[in-house]
Amino acid sequence: MTELKLNTYETVALNQVKIWFKAAPASKFPKDGGACIKYKDKQIAVFNFSREGTWYACQNLCPHKMEMVLSRGMIGEERLEAKVACPLHKNTFSLKTGNHLNGDLGAIATYPVKVENDFVYVGFSE
Repeated sequence: MTELKLNTYETVALNQVKIWFKAAPASKFPKDGGACIKYKDKQIAVFNFSREGTWYACQNLCPHKMEMVLSRGMIGEERLEAKVACPLHKNTFSLKTGNHLNGDLGAIATYPVKVENDFVYVGFSE
């Protein structure tokens, strides 16, 4: 079951986007924080990194204890790399690459984000 949940998520590069999912108005996302959206069977954490003027999206599922919590994690930077820290055990992941930054867990899936006409869109390949 655990493997099945993780297999639900796969990083999507910008050039792989086939669908721009209209998630919500930008005002619904907290500045310098995250919120969760649902796309098909996926829970996606979307972050408004307003200090950088950048948006990020990743799987909401933390691979450590298999909990849907990353959208509630703290965001910050490590060596100029945007990151999110899991609110349960402080595992940190790059919001750009998905790589685990403080241990040996596998990477999390990341997704492209764009904002148009004050709406947030997340890119998916299917």
